[in-house]
Amino acid sequence: MMRDTAINLPDTHEVAGLRVNKDSFALPATLDGCSTVPGLFRARCQELGAKTAHREKDLGIWQSYSWADYWTAAEQLAAGLTALGLKRGEVVSILSEDRKEWPYLDMAIQGLGAATSGIYTTDSANQLAYLLQDSASPILVVENDEQLDKFLKIESQVPLCRHVIVLDDDGLHDLSHEKCLMLGDLYALGQKTLSQDPKLFERAIDLVSPEDVALLIYTSGTTGKPKGAMLSQSNIIASLAAQASCMPVLPKDEQLCFLPLGHVFERGSSIFGPLAGKSTVNFAESIETVFDDAREVSPHVFNAVPRVWEKIYSSVLILRQEATPFGRWAFDRALKAGMIKAKAELEGKPVPALARLRYGFWDRMALHNLRRMLGFDRLRRAVSGAAPISPELLIWFRAIGVPIYEGYGMTENSAVCSVNRPGATRLGSVGQAIQGTQLRLSEQGEIQCRSLCVFPGYWNNPEKTAETFTEDGWLRTGDVGEIDGEGYLRITGRIKDIIITAGGKNITPSELESALKFSHYISDAVIIGDGRKYLTALIMIDQENVERFAQDEKVPFSNFASLCAAPEVNALIQGEVDKVNKQFARVEQVKKFRLINVLLTSEDEELTATMKLKRGQVEKAHKTLIDEMY
Repeated sequence: MMRDTAINLPDTHEVAGLRVNKDSFALPATLDGCSTVPGLFRARCQELGAKTAHREKDLGIWQSYSWADYWTAAEQLAAGLTALGLKRGEVVSILSEDRKEWPYLDMAIQGLGAATSGIYTTDSANQLAYLLQDSASPILVVENDEQLDKFLKIESQVPLCRHVIVLDDDGLHDLSHEKCLMLGDLYALGQKTLSQDPKLFERAIDLVSPEDVALLIYTSGTTGKPKGAMLSQSNIIASLAAQASCMPVLPKDEQLCFLPLGHVFERGSSIFGPLAGKSTVNFAESIETVFDDAREVSPHVFNAVPRVWEKIYSSVLILRQEATPFGRWAFDRALKAGMIKAKAELEGKPVPALARLRYGFWDRMALHNLRRMLGFDRLRRAVSGAAPISPELLIWFRAIGVPIYEGYGMTENSAVCSVNRPGATRLGSVGQAIQGTQLRLSEQGEIQCRSLCVFPGYWNNPEKTAETFTEDGWLRTGDVGEIDGEGYLRITGRIKDIIITAGGKNITPSELESALKFSHYISDAVIIGDGRKYLTALIMIDQENVERFAQDEKVPFSNFASLCAAPEVNALIQGEVDKVNKQFARVEQVKKFRLINVLLTSEDEELTATMKLKRGQVEKAHKTLIDEMY
């Protein structure tokens, strides 16, 4: 029997200056009277003009760019793309790290009625060839010479790609290639085209319809070749309206963009969210400088994946270890006071008066300085998404004054269908359904959803599209979960990841993996055991924390592999595994483990661009280690 729930907030006519009401969740979806992203973009640029839209560093100094600059750049790029022959309904692929040209191009492409497809800079030349072939992209944008080299290697395989635009011409001044042109040349072409037809971009925006495909986002391809999920203009507007109802971005908010913009989570956070909320986006210099950039920006809103939150947690523990005895004592007292307050808040209970006073004292003495050091002294809200996060980690962050709200979504439903929010948070859940979204569970416990945020299907793939929907039109998420009486959704695992042991016990590994990752010595873990007599684990250690342990304990090591091989390190991890095992029934406990002795990055096949381990790839790459445990 199917069980379903729909959580609908009261009618809201204005949220943070936005007009959001029931009409926003009917066809066509609208936000501030706009039914398409380009229409909303034009309205914002006309309204905000000289106000700062985003910032980016140039030679280490933050430079500001206004909404008027945003419009001018997008208009010129759109005119240049038109001159290159881009047609409505075609796809432009972007292979670049985060930078201001990303939103410029995104608005230009969508404003012409075309679709944007982001490609991860860690993708190989062969992966690039597949994505260009499947999307039939006539235009490719690359960031620099490194990414251009990938195209040049597979140029003969992608004859439909007519033009390649290079954003950064460093080292390419002597480039002579009939298909390649520099960003400056595209701007110049656009300016010439606009001099002959000044209203070109305006007319094109008027022709964009809610049903047009706005984004083509390829899945990670963990179970086969990547599929291109199509998101329509209506999908994005409906998603923005829903999020504005429960988690609005405010015009005064500063944000930091650092996750790949090709991923739906960061795209919604740093391009579309600021369009809705009129906020300011700061582009991080690189993924390596994120924490330095955060300290400089002090964002009000900070959205990240669990791996980032785990890294911050580990860094704080290292700082504690390096502190003086008095500093460690003070931090521990402050954390204890924060824990009492955090647990009471999460349980929906009033914080006792004495506990409030104690927390206030320690917040002034220690926790406020910690947040300032992290760049979170102005933080109003933090969000974790794209993968499960440990509940213990959420409590810890709330204890230091950083409330993180966990949400749930996927590319196929525009990245969000439920979220915890201020005043409506339940630890261990991913919140209640957002406005306009209905959730239900199948007889097998699969989470299914229905809303205007749900995508129309996969690009040129009707068979996979049909498999993704039920007969009555609900999206199959592939996730297993539970919904309580108040509509809070709890994810228990992926259908395809369920482990059935030799004894017939069904086990969802995600909870066990999350518990292991809460250890500041463990970066990630994959539970093994399908068809086996007992569970085992492949574990990635946290390099920084384990190296510090080895140095403190005078454990000799010469590289990462030797660190993983050290008996003292294995004993350390065994202790962490034993602690976690006590939280689970005997059949769910890890009997053996092995350490993955190579450092994985997003360039490795085992990791996605958002730093999630691909279970199938990990099991295949480390089959020898798995066999040893059985």
